[in-house]
Amino acid sequence: MTTITPLALPDVLLITPKRHGDARGWFSETWSRATLGQGGLDLTFVQDNQAFSAQKGTIRGFHFQTAPNAQAKLVRVLRGAIYDVAVDIRAGSPTYGQWVGAELTAEKGEQLLVPRGFGHAYCTLTDDAEIFYKVDGPYSPANEGGFLWCDPALGVDWPVSLDKAVVNARDAALPVLADLASVAF
Repeated sequence: MTTITPLALPDVLLITPKRHGDARGWFSETWSRATLGQGGLDLTFVQDNQAFSAQKGTIRGFHFQTAPNAQAKLVRVLRGAIYDVAVDIRAGSPTYGQWVGAELTAEKGEQLLVPRGFGHAYCTLTDDAEIFYKVDGPYSPANEGGFLWCDPALGVDWPVSLDKAVVNARDAALPVLADLASVAF
């Protein structure tokens, strides 16, 4: 049976599908609308994305999309491991600006559900990390946004030092959360 665990921000869920194995390997149902619907999840995914990071310590994010193309994400690791982080950026939320993180591994098959209204980022814990995620809204460049992964006001406890993180120029230039205009989800 799939296990659904609310994290410190209860809208962010750690989902661990059961694996059925034998001498040949294993099988896992990673998404079932009916099964997860029984757990209160009613999502219709419209797009699958896959990302690869060659170097341990690579950080991607914080990214989000606004209305009318906001996205919830269901993130899992196909190879390697990541530290996955969600930050509540819903205006008026009692947990606005708070974050939660979870380690996701290919070995155990954990998944993180990042709801609409949350910024999302991850740090690779291994070389050659491959990430797969489903989204419930189409990609829309006009609605994408982001904020700085190392915003000191957030205090995310990244598993890599600031000077060793591998970050692209776009993510390094994002504003801190406090400088973002209010966004609608």
